[in-house]
Amino acid sequence: MPKKAKELSAVQIRRLNQKGFYSVGGVAGLHLQVNNPDARSWILRTMVGAVRRDIGLGGFPDVGLSEARDKARELKDMIRQGTDPIAERRQLRQVLIQEQNRQINFTDIAKQAHIVKTQEFKNRKHAAQWITTLETYAFPFIGNMAIDDITVTDVLAVLTPIWKTKTETATRVRQRIAAVFDHALASGVRSSTNPAAWKGCLEPLLPAPQKLKKRQGKANKHHPALHIDQMKDFMADLRTRQGSGARALEFAILTAARTGDVRGALWSEIDLTEKVWKLSAERMKADRPHTVPLSEQAVSLLKKQKSNSSSHLVFTSDKNTELSDATLNATIKRMHQSKIDHKVQGYIDLAMDNRTVTTHGFRSTFKDWARRGAQYPDEYSELALAHVSSDTTRAAYARDELINERAGMMQVWADFCRGVTK
Repeated sequence: MPKKAKELSAVQIRRLNQKGFYSVGGVAGLHLQVNNPDARSWILRTMVGAVRRDIGLGGFPDVGLSEARDKARELKDMIRQGTDPIAERRQLRQVLIQEQNRQINFTDIAKQAHIVKTQEFKNRKHAAQWITTLETYAFPFIGNMAIDDITVTDVLAVLTPIWKTKTETATRVRQRIAAVFDHALASGVRSSTNPAAWKGCLEPLLPAPQKLKKRQGKANKHHPALHIDQMKDFMADLRTRQGSGARALEFAILTAARTGDVRGALWSEIDLTEKVWKLSAERMKADRPHTVPLSEQAVSLLKKQKSNSSSHLVFTSDKNTELSDATLNATIKRMHQSKIDHKVQGYIDLAMDNRTVTTHGFRSTFKDWARRGAQYPDEYSELALAHVSSDTTRAAYARDELINERAGMMQVWADFCRGVTK
């Protein structure tokens, strides 16, 4: 028969200050574990089935001797009735965690994930776009839902309306939703699988985005572009238009630059003396620096713009912020509508079902002019457009950038846009 431990009194318990594991009696297996005088706790060492368990009963003196013995007796009664107290505690703890997780919604985790993702981006703009995409497309559907309650059906409700019409955007939305759920799973606030995962989850339920984009690409391979013969009249019309949007559009055409690069243009990138616009790698789609030679017309435009500017941005909205994506195209649409109102053919692409031309389409117009009108080497215009090519010859040209050659080409292009031919 096991030796029965001596039943210690409350006074004797208080005197146990040396590090050790003391049997206190009163209930078989009840001990006081002492690490130091300020760290003492109750432990019930007992058998649960065939396994010895150490069950914590709380710290001393918060839990007194009498209470510790009562707790120990209750646990022993539970064990005799076939209940594992530790397993039951774990189950109760899991229920509590699940209840707490129900108070954590998708928006909460998205913001946490965004803080981590922000460190991966090269600039604030891309970091802002990451969360803005979710705010626009995901939050209205699942933003207020508990992160642990969201199902594949809920994710489909977000994606289905835009999957076929905005495939590129929808793909990014899915990827970012999936990243939020990955964060939730890693943080332990979601217990089930990722409902936005592609493989093994959404793949059987949605058309493959690559195939959709390929089909859409065939239907809309090019942006509507103005014929080179109409450039003189268009640019003359554009110069009569007021506002930062009109000047940004004019500058975009004169430089053959991407809309986003123009809208984000900084005065710190512009050297009016050297007549160049130098964009850093982080600002470029291809992630490498790009230098744009500036024509006399582009320099003149910038000087006028600078005389009225107090911003670090070259082109700003009425609120002194970066112009929106739609601003430049809106200028074209107003010019087009004015033509229509005067019973004159507007600015359309006859080869694309008479669709109104777009800002991006002027890059195609420039390419046509350089290749067919002015007959410049293809490498010149490809460099001007900041296109990336794996072709060895073009890569060699790219290392040189051909600034002087392109400067001459961009001046001839600007003259052409004014109706001056040489």
